[in-house]
Amino acid sequence: MYEQVSHSLLNDILIALKPDIKNKKLQHFYTRLGSNFYAIHSLFSVLYGDRQDFNKQMLRLVETLAQQYIKRPAALKKMDLAREKDHNWFLSQHWVGMALYSDGFAGDLKGLQTKLHYLQELGINMVHIMPVLDCPSGKSDGGYAVRDFRKVDARIGTIKDISALSANLKKRGVLLTLDVVVNHTSYEHEWARLARQGDKMFQDYYYVFDDREMPDMFEESMPEIFPETSPGNFTWDKDMGKWVMTVFHDYQWDLNYRNPAVFIEMVDIILFWANMGADILRLDAVAFLWKKIGSTCQNEREAHLLLQLMKDCCQVTAPGVLFIAEAIVAPVEITKYFGEDAINAKECEIAYNATFMALLWDALATKHTKLLNIAISNLPDKLERATWLNYVRCHDDIGLGFSDTDIHLAGYDPNAHRRFLVDYFTGKFDTSPARGKPFGQNAKNGDARISGSLASLVGLESALEEENPDAIEVAIKKILMLHSLILSFGGMPLFYYGDEIGTLNNYDYLEDESKSNDSRWLQRPTTDWSKAELRNQPGTVEYRIFNNLKKLVALRKEIPAFADYNNRELLDVENPHLFVFLRFDPQNSKAKIMVMANFDDHPQSMSFDTLHQVGFSQRNIIMDIYSGKSPSILNGRIVIPPKSFYWLSV
Repeated sequence: MYEQVSHSLLNDILIALKPDIKNKKLQHFYTRLGSNFYAIHSLFSVLYGDRQDFNKQMLRLVETLAQQYIKRPAALKKMDLAREKDHNWFLSQHWVGMALYSDGFAGDLKGLQTKLHYLQELGINMVHIMPVLDCPSGKSDGGYAVRDFRKVDARIGTIKDISALSANLKKRGVLLTLDVVVNHTSYEHEWARLARQGDKMFQDYYYVFDDREMPDMFEESMPEIFPETSPGNFTWDKDMGKWVMTVFHDYQWDLNYRNPAVFIEMVDIILFWANMGADILRLDAVAFLWKKIGSTCQNEREAHLLLQLMKDCCQVTAPGVLFIAEAIVAPVEITKYFGEDAINAKECEIAYNATFMALLWDALATKHTKLLNIAISNLPDKLERATWLNYVRCHDDIGLGFSDTDIHLAGYDPNAHRRFLVDYFTGKFDTSPARGKPFGQNAKNGDARISGSLASLVGLESALEEENPDAIEVAIKKILMLHSLILSFGGMPLFYYGDEIGTLNNYDYLEDESKSNDSRWLQRPTTDWSKAELRNQPGTVEYRIFNNLKKLVALRKEIPAFADYNNRELLDVENPHLFVFLRFDPQNSKAKIMVMANFDDHPQSMSFDTLHQVGFSQRNIIMDIYSGKSPSILNGRIVIPPKSFYWLSV
C-alpha cells in the first residue's frame, strides 16, 4: 500500500511538471526516476512528511532533478550509461589520486592545465582540486566558507576555466574531484545576507534564535571544533539581532536541513557541479548535517538519511558521479557513511580512512604496530561496492581519533598516549626528528591535533638542516614505506601535493594575519617548480622520492590483487614492530601479494611459516616486486630492514 502511495504521487508529479520539462525526451531520466522514486519518497517522508507542503516540495525536487538532467551535457550522459554497465569501475587498482590547491600547486586553474603532464608522469589519474568556490578574503577557512556555490574564486579562475580543465582531464583519462560544502555557508552568502536583512524565509535556512535559551540547550552536549579560535557553537549577529549556529567558525553559518528547501537547494548545487564535469564530489562535513538538542549534533541518523536521499537523487540525474564522505569521525562511525545496505553504497561510495592514516603515524612514533594491528582488525569491513581513500597526509590536521578501547588493548593510557603523540610530532622529545605544530589545542581538556608537512613530520626538515645523510636516508625511507602501505592496503590511494618531492613545512603563513593562528597552513605549500625539476637529477632528495613513488604507482596498477574487493587478510606475526597483510586476486587464487612493513629502527624478522600458511613455499622463488630482489631468509625467518617494506610474490 505504501508503495502505491508513492506511485500515485509520482503520477501526480509527472502531470504537474512544467511544460519545458514535459516536452523533452527524457527516457533515461524517467527510467531512473521510476526506479528510485520509492526510496526518494520514503526518505523524504521520514524527514519532511509532517509538513503541509510535502507534495509541493516533492514536485519541486523532481523538477530540480529534471532540469539538471536536461542541462547535463551529452558526453556526460554517455559516460553515465557506461558506468552503470561497469558499476564497480572505481574499485580498480588503476586509480591513484592527488589532492592539491590549484593556486598553491600552479598559481591558478589555467596554470594547473600546464602541469597535468607532471601529474601523469607520476601516474596520477584522479585529481582532487581543493575548494575552488568564491569565498570572502581573510575569512574563507581555506575555501570552506562559500559565498557563492556557482562561482569560482576570482583569484584562481572562472567557471570557463573549470569547464576547460574538466574537458582536458577527460581526454587524458583523469578523474576530476571537486568539493561541495554541504553543512554551512559563508556569512556573506546571499541567503545569509537576506536573513540578516530580516527575510524570514532565509532565516529558516539557518539555525537562528532570538535569545540564548535554545543555544544554551544545544551547547550542553555539543563539543567545540575550534576551541582556540572559535569557542562555542553560536554567534550573535548584531545586524540580524539574533543568535546563529556557527559550529566551525563565527563566519560559517550552519544550514538547517529540517527545512526541505535547503535540501533541494543543495541537491541542485551538487548536480550543478556534476554537470560541470566532476566525476567525484567530496561532500564536506557530512557528519554535522543534522542538529538535535541533547546530542553532539554529529553522526545523527537523519544525517545518514539526508546522504541517502542525496545519493538517490544523484542516481536519477547523474548516476556516473561518486560521492566522498568527508567524515573524520570515530572508527565505529566511519563505515556507516557508506550506508547500511549489505552490498551497495547507499550514501557515499568513498570515505576517508582517517583511522588508518592516524594509526600509521602512531606506529611511526612508537615504532610498534600493536595499536595499528588491533585497531585495523576491529575496523568493520566496508560494503562491497564502496572503497576507502587511503592517505598519509592531507590539507588538514592529524586527529588522534582512534578508539580508547583499542588504545587500552594496546597497553596504553588513552590520554597519556595522545599527549605523547602530540609531543613527539611537535618535536618536544629530544629523540624526535619531527617538526610539527599543535593544532586545535583545548585548554579545558588538553586535547590537541597535529599539523605539519609529511617531510617535516618524518624528519626530513631537521635532517637537511643538520646536513645528515643518514637521517635524510631514514626520512626518505619513511616516506616511501608510508606510501607503499596506502598504495597496497585496499582502496584508492590519495597523494598530497608536495609530498612527492619532499616539500617541507611552509612557514610563510605566519606573515599573513588571516592565517597566522591556523597551523594547518604549514602543510598548504606553494610548489617550488625549480625544486620539482630536481626530480630529474639523480642523487637529489627530489629524485629519490619522486621516482621511487612513480615506480610504486606503476607497480600497483599492474597488480589485480590491489583492487578493492574486501580481498585483504591481516596477519598476526607476533612481532610488534611489523605490519603484515595479504592481498589476493578474487579471480585468481594463486595471485597473492604479501605486504610487510617494519616500523622499527632495526631489522626485524618473522617466521617463514606465516607465508607458508597462506600458500607461499620456500621451494618457489619469492620476490619483492618493488626491489626485484628476494628477501633475506635466515634460520627460517624473513628479515625486513629498518623502516622498509616488501611486496612479496611468488
